[in-house]
Amino acid sequence: MTSVNDLRSSFVGYFASNGHEPVASSPLVPRNDPTLMFTNAGMVQFKNVFTGVEKRPYSTAATAQKCVRAGGKHNDLDNVGFTARHHTFFEMLGNFSFGDYFKDQAIELAWNLLTKDWALPRDKLMVTVYEDDDEAMELWKKIAGLSEDRIVRLGAKSNFWQMGDTGPCGPCSEIFYDHGDKVWGGPPGSPEEDGDRWIEIWNLVFMQYEQHPDGSRTGLPRPSIDTGMGLERIAAVMQGVHDNYDIDLFKALIGAAANATHADVNGPGNRSLRVIADHLRSMSFLIAEGVLPSNEGRGYVLRRIMRRAMRHATLLGANEPVIHKLVPTLVREMGQAYPELSRGEAMIAETVRLEEGRFLKTLGRGLQILESETAALGEGAVLDGATAFKLYDTYGFPLDLTQDALRSRNISVDQAGFDAAMAQQKAEARKNWAGSGEAATDTVWYGLADKLGPTEFLGYETETAEGEIKALLVDGAEVDAIDAGQDGIVVVNQTPFYGESGGQVGDSGVIKGEGIAADVLDTGKHHGVFAHKVKVTEGTLKRGQAVELLVDHGRRSSIRANHSATHLLHEALRLVLGDHVAQKGSLVSADRLRFDFVHTKPMTPQEMAEVEDIANTIILQNTPVETRLMGVEEAKESGARALFGEKYGDEVRVVSMGEPTGNGLGWSVELCGGTHVRRTGDIGLVSVVAEGAVAAGVRRIEALTGHAARHRGNANTNIVASAAGLLRSGPHDVLDRIEALQGQLKSAEKALADARQKLALGGGGERAGASETVNGVTFVGRVVEGVAAKDIKSVVDAEKKRVGSGIVVMVLKGEDGKGTVAIGVTEDLTSRYAAGTLIKSATAALGGQGGGGRPDMAQGGGPDGSKADDAIAAIRALL
Repeated sequence: MTSVNDLRSSFVGYFASNGHEPVASSPLVPRNDPTLMFTNAGMVQFKNVFTGVEKRPYSTAATAQKCVRAGGKHNDLDNVGFTARHHTFFEMLGNFSFGDYFKDQAIELAWNLLTKDWALPRDKLMVTVYEDDDEAMELWKKIAGLSEDRIVRLGAKSNFWQMGDTGPCGPCSEIFYDHGDKVWGGPPGSPEEDGDRWIEIWNLVFMQYEQHPDGSRTGLPRPSIDTGMGLERIAAVMQGVHDNYDIDLFKALIGAAANATHADVNGPGNRSLRVIADHLRSMSFLIAEGVLPSNEGRGYVLRRIMRRAMRHATLLGANEPVIHKLVPTLVREMGQAYPELSRGEAMIAETVRLEEGRFLKTLGRGLQILESETAALGEGAVLDGATAFKLYDTYGFPLDLTQDALRSRNISVDQAGFDAAMAQQKAEARKNWAGSGEAATDTVWYGLADKLGPTEFLGYETETAEGEIKALLVDGAEVDAIDAGQDGIVVVNQTPFYGESGGQVGDSGVIKGEGIAADVLDTGKHHGVFAHKVKVTEGTLKRGQAVELLVDHGRRSSIRANHSATHLLHEALRLVLGDHVAQKGSLVSADRLRFDFVHTKPMTPQEMAEVEDIANTIILQNTPVETRLMGVEEAKESGARALFGEKYGDEVRVVSMGEPTGNGLGWSVELCGGTHVRRTGDIGLVSVVAEGAVAAGVRRIEALTGHAARHRGNANTNIVASAAGLLRSGPHDVLDRIEALQGQLKSAEKALADARQKLALGGGGERAGASETVNGVTFVGRVVEGVAAKDIKSVVDAEKKRVGSGIVVMVLKGEDGKGTVAIGVTEDLTSRYAAGTLIKSATAALGGQGGGGRPDMAQGGGPDGSKADDAIAAIRALL
């Protein structure tokens, strides 16, 4: 049997032997197309090569490309588990020609691979061509020896390929395989073409045009080839099975899912096992690239994939997280071809486990809400579609689960209403989706990169250099000169200025020459070209001028210290918190650093202190910071940490710090293109100053280094010393002294409150009246001063105890002129008089409204404390 891994290697190897450059899969999050949510075809990474905007050192290539189709235009999510060939994640095998060969060689290469190297029976194959493509028709006859009845002409819907509304496009030719008459279906173009007998296995796209937004097409600079073969489909053919889910890769994943859920592979739960196996691949690869489940964008699609798999696990009887247990099986099956799975295994498994735990709670809540929403519905009723969609969209409760839950009560769901709500949500999502990735519209930078080549960066070794101005830009357009007082961008052939990337900010400094000077405010980098953002302070900058470039040394030194400290903190976090810690972003500036990382709960003060201590221990070793250039795979195999989803070239800089460990490289080893200190001791020290959450499952620490950390430490020491002086204690006794003073203060405040209460009860302050009898009820009404508003109820309670039976009214005249009134009614009188009712008359007399409380005690107030006697009189009148 030919395994999936063997087929992948065989395909790329075949084209490599035919002069093609093997190119690694690009990330699932596209970097050169703002219109795509996920990479959905092998040609995505070559889009700008096809249009001529980007140049590469090869003219033919072959890839095995990771693809996801679970959102946007290409969305196969809802079909997974119900068909033999739909997947959310799949691998696209492809060969490409960028103006090198065209239709004839593309057809010959495809036919020879299928029928010679892979020995597929010729009589099992047939092809389609675009209805007007006579050239392709004749080539198939000539090269493959196919008769006309084995070549089908089809229209644009089937045989004219375009990735989106705009971009490269052209006619295509599809190759179909016949699975035999035991499977229903007919050849392409027949009434039974939707059956599963004849299956498309390879699509050869003849790239001839570029589609523009206005609907017009223009010829590409050089006609090219883009082919796509689903690895899962061809594996099914080569392994003699009809169903993609019966190939070796899926058998292993389905078997692991069955073991984890105690389900029968061949039982009624087989469809759920298929969903889990497929979705496991999507979620794992996306998490490996740094996508995390969330409620928007890519994270929302990932969460939907994850929760769909998790729901199917519950349908199989799982009532605790199980899918994370399948990650090792996936790594074993695909980790060799895609090492990012092996490197990210711990993080992937932990992310899946946490999301599954959240979903199980959501599921229980959803069932409760469903029960509440349908409690009034009787047998035979219909649940409205809007409510069903709310359960789905807000609580993650899928429609089919709602239908299943209601089936036993003979209650159906308004499917049309649900679909209408779904359509409205999708319309809003399409309207709000703005795309992402590095915009492919910066044609000017592609042009400059092509014309000038990459800027040579000298900043690892020097902070000053000479260069020649190669280009000038103002407002995004090339210009011949920039005058004094103007802002613009300067491109030189070589520079010591670091261009912002990898979280490290760009350098600033000065560019100067004979009669000219400019302040460099910032430095960026676009496709290898360094862009110096300047303000010209003297003379006129012109193309071709020789200039001297000087980096701001002090600022660069601080940036280097912060960047090196970031590496040490990263490794320290892993040691303290666990191997699941992975970088999710960073900012390395001159005044501070921040580091975002995967972790699910706040760090304790003890953990923060331990991380800081470990990093400072390495700093005090004062070992050299070593940099090596290594092949990317060699670097990763050596243990160097790489950012998931980061794009690396054939060679990478490996930065190691600290005394060597088992790998012989150092305590901290990372792939990094930034600038660093010469020795760890140059960092000085690092001080963690803050820790907090930035997103679900992502924490952030902020830190200072060197002089900034020292100044902060000195400032804190001075604060403690000043406090010790004021407290007349030693610095080490400050906390004990403060605690003692707090206790004394609390006792003094209680004593003062007691004294004021006694004073009030003893008639202190202006007296509105003594105890009297009104309508057979003992009544006490007094105006008090010097009592805190929060204590007035206590005064009333004390007076209530003294009189035994009666009604007590106390009005406090505040220093701000306002009045506060409290009314107490003893328990024996609450059936006749409610304090909460009486208070309204008292507050009205003070110019206020309302007030409230219990029948035995109420409080209120008003803006006019001078009417205190009137408030008491109002209550007397009511009695």
